[in-house]
Amino acid sequence: MNTLSKSEAYAAAGVDITAGYRSVELMKQHIGRTMIPGAIGGLGGFGGLFEPDLTGIEKPVLVSGTDGVGTKLRIAFLMNKHDTVGIDCVAMCVNDIICCGAKPLFFLDYIACGKNYPEKIADIVKGVAEGCVQAGCALIGGETAEMPGFYPEDEYDLAGYSTGIVDKAKIIDNSKMQEGDVVIALSSSGVHSNGFSLVRKVFDVENCDLKAPIEELSGMSLGETLLTPTKIYVKPVLALLSEVPVRGISHITGGGFYENIPRSIPEGLGAVINKASVRVLPIFRLIRKAGNISERDMFNTYNMGVGMSVIVPAGYSEKAVTILKENGEDAYVIGEIRRQEEKITLI
Repeated sequence: MNTLSKSEAYAAAGVDITAGYRSVELMKQHIGRTMIPGAIGGLGGFGGLFEPDLTGIEKPVLVSGTDGVGTKLRIAFLMNKHDTVGIDCVAMCVNDIICCGAKPLFFLDYIACGKNYPEKIADIVKGVAEGCVQAGCALIGGETAEMPGFYPEDEYDLAGYSTGIVDKAKIIDNSKMQEGDVVIALSSSGVHSNGFSLVRKVFDVENCDLKAPIEELSGMSLGETLLTPTKIYVKPVLALLSEVPVRGISHITGGGFYENIPRSIPEGLGAVINKASVRVLPIFRLIRKAGNISERDMFNTYNMGVGMSVIVPAGYSEKAVTILKENGEDAYVIGEIRRQEEKITLI
């Protein structure tokens, strides 16, 4: 820890440099869990270093993604629980990267706060590190910015960035998708990290008891359920890609089914989804009931229990489901690809 750098004038303005050093010391144990071959150096440099292993890759292509956690953070503030939102931050980046067929290599985070409470910052980074472990990538850097007067003292924002790699010939570009291909769902863990502005309005979270057990949620509280981290699909999807020709992948985020599944489908084709086959989670039924929200709006806002979809040739659907299940995913068929003008139809 740097004991020489200390500015009384800066501290009087609300920025405690020494708190930043303390945060870094507390982070180290968590960041160490994420170190994988290729990660170079430790904390404290001006840039994160990573040396990729290009063995077996003829034409390496870098794929990058960046995102934040959004207003789900408000639930973390109200629950005073900060050790899981970092998983969400990683998930929102690496789940996008895997849609191209790329393996995430490294991650960087950015935390902006009103006041640097080292233990809280370390809790946030603990979640980020856990997300990186789940994704198999290294946490090689980040930034914590103390911004008094800009953020309230007890609040923060969290964003991240990740880079992955894929052989150019293996990029998933939907060019081989055809009528008859099968749409497979990978179950979500809950609301993930989208649609929380509507969630907060529906449940009036500022005034409700987020810690009270709810029967419809199997006795879990609303706060616990909403803070369930976004599922990270990297490892099971990489396992699938190694054995099955995947023709399209969609990360179901804000915009739900109607916005995200069409992004993986070429012109002239569309997905026909059987709504009855979707295993809707209890939290979504509760949201719909509490907010009197139409079924279409629910499917156009939330993942509804499907955090990711993959499209494979019909002859590979059974094998694909088996591989995903062997890698811990609750996978099942929800539809097929047809020749039609509409990019997606729910029946």
